[in-house]
Amino acid sequence: LKPAWLLEATRTRIRLQKHPASTHTAMASQAQISKKRKFVADGVFYAELNEFLMRTLSEDGYAGVEVRVTPIRTEIIIRATRTREVLGEKGRRIRELTAVVQKRYGFPENSVELFAERVENRASCAMAQCESLRYKLLGGLAARRACYGVIRFIMENGAKGVEVIISGKLRAQRAKAMKFKDGYLISTGEPKKHYIAEAVRHVCMRQGML
Repeated sequence: LKPAWLLEATRTRIRLQKHPASTHTAMASQAQISKKRKFVADGVFYAELNEFLMRTLSEDGYAGVEVRVTPIRTEIIIRATRTREVLGEKGRRIRELTAVVQKRYGFPENSVELFAERVENRASCAMAQCESLRYKLLGGLAARRACYGVIRFIMENGAKGVEVIISGKLRAQRAKAMKFKDGYLISTGEPKKHYIAEAVRHVCMRQGML
């Protein structure tokens, strides 16, 4: 057993230390987020931003986004096939998008900037071709003809191989899947992660979703 005076001294010491340390830890927790939470927050930010830009710029050949964080500001690079439409008249549209992103995520003034980057070979961009196919189908073109048109365009522009899958209600009430392939295409394993570009889009047709 410890003597009463020693217990009291220990309590006093702890009580004295508690006050300044607690404010310090609170400040530290506000400034420093845990690594796990940071990665999750970054992933959610990217996913939300990608979804928003995909819906807004689908007609302008949106082909992905890249977020670069520098000490001075956050740079968001939008890749698209038609950059002129993304920028808008005298850069008006890109300024509007910047304002929306800044307001939604609470960025300080002038700390976030959006850039538009042109996709050099749009045939090798899965997202751009998927959007192209989507608009062909919405325009009333037959599924088989639309798919073969996309496949021919991709293969003519130097792709090794391509596969297009359409699944859903095609003409009849019964849903089915159609696969169109050309060339050489790796479909499994580690190389698939490095060499294959994939994109999925949902088309709201009159009969249902494709």
